[in-house]
Amino acid sequence: MTTDKRAVLQDCAMRYGTFMGIFWIIKFVFIPLGVSNPILHFLFILLTMFVPILGYIYARKFRNNYSDGTLSFIRAFTFLLFMYLFASILTALAHYIYFQYLDNGFLFETYRQQLETLKSVYPTDMVTSFDQLIQAFDTISSLTPLQLTFQLMSQNTFYGVLLSLITALFVMKYKKNI
Repeated sequence: MTTDKRAVLQDCAMRYGTFMGIFWIIKFVFIPLGVSNPILHFLFILLTMFVPILGYIYARKFRNNYSDGTLSFIRAFTFLLFMYLFASILTALAHYIYFQYLDNGFLFETYRQQLETLKSVYPTDMVTSFDQLIQAFDTISSLTPLQLTFQLMSQNTFYGVLLSLITALFVMKYKKNI
């Protein structure tokens, strides 16, 4: 790959990664809002399911507009991976700001209270499962905002790698020999 092609790939990955990151930040807003409104939580889930579709759309735009309509698997994977990495970095900034300055334990405490309520409603054989979930929430809530941010960023990066592998298979396109 020539230097020009690398620069174009990185530039486009940064641009589309910024758009994806903004989308993720908007999507993230629906998590705390969805605690008290199930419709907003459902909207968060729908937007999360749209992420791979948006990644495919951006990769196709890159292929058609900047790569002459062809894209190898490796180049598609690289573009998508960079795009998700840039999106993860931007989203991590929003996560840090939220957990450091806005949340004050609200999110995890609310989910913990909801689990306690559900624990009292369900049969006793389910209590162990609820206790394990509550213990997991206690562990996560004990993380500092910076630790939580890095945890979420690594999770986004991991899923970005998986989505990049799968999406690259669908977006790659080779020249047809005539």
